[in-house]
Amino acid sequence: MAAAAAVESVVVVHNVAKRHNVGTLARSATAFGVAEVVVVGRRDVSAFGSHGATSHLRFRHFASLALARAYLKDERGCDICGVEITHDALPVTAHPFRRSTAFLFGNEGTGLSQKECEICDFFVYIPQYGVGTASLNVTVAASIVLHHFGVWAGFPERGREGNKFVVADKPKGQSRGLYCTDSIEEVIEERKMRRENACDIFEENGSSEYQESNVLGTMLSD
Repeated sequence: MAAAAAVESVVVVHNVAKRHNVGTLARSATAFGVAEVVVVGRRDVSAFGSHGATSHLRFRHFASLALARAYLKDERGCDICGVEITHDALPVTAHPFRRSTAFLFGNEGTGLSQKECEICDFFVYIPQYGVGTASLNVTVAASIVLHHFGVWAGFPERGREGNKFVVADKPKGQSRGLYCTDSIEEVIEERKMRRENACDIFEENGSSEYQESNVLGTMLSD
């Protein structure tokens, strides 16, 4: 087991087909101690279903998987773990983690794409014991994986009051919007990368339109 507070978990959101799943994913992320949510590509996702959990999370946006990978590897020192049933995937129950880890979850219908797999350092899958389904909903899978990482990392359990866990006060300065932490330099670099890799980014995002706001677009329509 890793020392408490020595490692962190990050959730990477990219190519999620059902935008409302992001809100439920955020709820699980804050429940299991995720440090940051990295949104890649499109900004127009929704916080529906988050029940206010988005106020307790940090969000950061990148235009492409390449930029997100550079940030996760070079600045955060994370391993990138793909949650997918690949031939070399390890069971999450074995806790095959070594350090801070960013988790990339597959699209609800098609799973992880080839480009997503290419940025991953390793893969985990969730063992199943019943015969009735081939895979799990992305938010259910995320909850299971993030919980296992929290157990391995030794995150301290949140206090309880009655039949609920104690919720922290809403951070000051947080309103209805989810804010990226992009610096001016990162915005400039993002624009440069978009110009140099217009075709790749168009393929990843499904749109070449650039939104200049630091707010994650229309993310918070609860």
